[in-house]
Amino acid sequence: MNTKSAKVFAENGTLAQQIPGFKPRAAQLAMANAVEKAIQQDGALVVEAGTGTGKTYAYLVPALLSGKKVVLSTGTKNLQEQLYFRDLPTVLQALALPITIALLKGRSNYLCLFRLEQHYQHVPVADPQLIADLSLIKKWSTETQSGDIGELTYIAEDSKALPFVTSTTDNCLGKDCPVYEDCHLLKARKEAQGADLVVVNHHLFFADLALKDTGFGELLPDMEVVIFDEAHQIPDIASEYFGEHFSTRVLQDLCKDIELVGKGELKDVIQLSKAADKVASLTRDWRLQFATDPSRGNWRQAYQKPAMQTAITRINDALDMLYQIVKSSLGRSQTLDSCYERLAQLKGQLVKLLQVEQTGVSLWFETSKLHVGLHLTPLSIADKFHKLVFAEQRSWIFTSATLSVDEGFSHYQQQMGLTGADTLLLESPFDYAKQALLCVPRFMPEPHEPAMAHALLTMAIELITANNGRCFFLFTSHRMLQMMAATLPEQIRQPVLVQGSTGKRLLLEQFVQLENAVLLGTGSFWEGVDVRGDTLSCVIIDKLPFASPDDPLLQARSEDCAMRGQDPFAEVQLPQAVITLKQGVGRLIRDVTDRGVLVICDNRLVTRPYGATFLKSLPPMRRTRDLAEASAFLKQLQQGNT
Repeated sequence: MNTKSAKVFAENGTLAQQIPGFKPRAAQLAMANAVEKAIQQDGALVVEAGTGTGKTYAYLVPALLSGKKVVLSTGTKNLQEQLYFRDLPTVLQALALPITIALLKGRSNYLCLFRLEQHYQHVPVADPQLIADLSLIKKWSTETQSGDIGELTYIAEDSKALPFVTSTTDNCLGKDCPVYEDCHLLKARKEAQGADLVVVNHHLFFADLALKDTGFGELLPDMEVVIFDEAHQIPDIASEYFGEHFSTRVLQDLCKDIELVGKGELKDVIQLSKAADKVASLTRDWRLQFATDPSRGNWRQAYQKPAMQTAITRINDALDMLYQIVKSSLGRSQTLDSCYERLAQLKGQLVKLLQVEQTGVSLWFETSKLHVGLHLTPLSIADKFHKLVFAEQRSWIFTSATLSVDEGFSHYQQQMGLTGADTLLLESPFDYAKQALLCVPRFMPEPHEPAMAHALLTMAIELITANNGRCFFLFTSHRMLQMMAATLPEQIRQPVLVQGSTGKRLLLEQFVQLENAVLLGTGSFWEGVDVRGDTLSCVIIDKLPFASPDDPLLQARSEDCAMRGQDPFAEVQLPQAVITLKQGVGRLIRDVTDRGVLVICDNRLVTRPYGATFLKSLPPMRRTRDLAEASAFLKQLQQGNT
């Protein structure tokens, strides 16, 4: 096929000449050709590129050669940075193209100079760590060009200082800010608008889309090519942004701001502080209507309780009173004028979330220790997304290592309204039969049985000992993770790292440096983690990752599916679990020289009919039910590495 991409990817082509160690791969070229065609024809393309295909170069090369404006959206900030600082410069240098690129993150990733000055002069709380962090940030603020908080690697990811030195849409002063001209966020947005290619993440892409709801928002210029990497995450993220939510935390923050105006600028409006305090107090009372422990549940059902309706009526009445008082003082205080707009927006959100009779949406609540959040999530984004993709002359590329289920794309295409898109399924070039062994151990209890925890522990000790650590132990629930974190360290001599004990990035660095560690993780460690070589050669998964049956969104999607006469298990739960499992499995073999054992401790893979769907969607590894064989394979790897 004589395409522009073919010349670049050829055996003695541009990439081979410019990038040391580059070797042509048939699957990579096939993907590059398909992407090039979709960009030329303003089409939509869905590509599953198995681990090792080289999908990043396969979409970057045709996108850069097209001469069109490109937005590239990926799953996480880490992947954004990897693309912007590593992959893009390499390809751009090889192609010698005069193309401007920009990295754009969400508002909370940029230093706000005004808020830094404000809180550096008047420290909000006498906390020694907070004061130390603010001093470090102040020093960094004089050195940084971009103001990107990601540069602050020496400050904890969850530092208490960060909310005080970044802005939100609520507290940003916009053009009235005294340091507006030096605003880091504004500069990043301007750069993005002028660039040929912008790297964003999915949350930012959809947040921006939701702002305008028609075409792109202000951040993303009028792009001609949209590429989603890690596209398996899009259905859930898009659902979130196409929905509505209301939070008592946001309402209480607003009440605090109104109280400050009442005690400062507008002391003569005596009712202002009282009315704001009344709303805040009633929202705290409302939290008492829910279970003490943080939980999620069906808001439609919860709202049926008379006590719940009474609490909401009281909040609504107090909100109406506050609204009238604020309205009567409009024009007297800039801060209060801004609060009025925020109040109107929150009132509107609450009204939408009290319409519990509406269909086609899931209405659910989520409580934290102190707050309540209400969410409205559309059950299907297919129609909305279809209109977005096929409305204008634009190319759309969706790619990930995990989009297909049972070797087909119908589940993803139906979910996303992409039934008219071209599809391409590219298998990984790795020799899984030689490189990896899949073990489903015999004699394991059923996942729900109490004996499972002890059986998991015993089995894990054998494998960890055989492999001298170098293991990811992935869980589907925090409860099982905590149980294992409490018992495993006493039973083995290898170091145990536990998700949540420190930031994800630091945990991964420790895992690689230690060379014989065991990492216990849930959700976020199932994907987007790349550990190559001997440091990781065993991945243990406690059970098949079906979503919790209590998940209100899953319940609503299942009910909706049943009402359409389809099987909720086959159409909703199974495909979702298959894609999650494929992500977890993908942590093991990351390179042609990697070798290792994957252990899935769930008999249902073998005993239930749906087990075949999972197995068919996994890479073609050698299989065994004998744990001793898995241990022997690992010991053999150990000997080969010594």
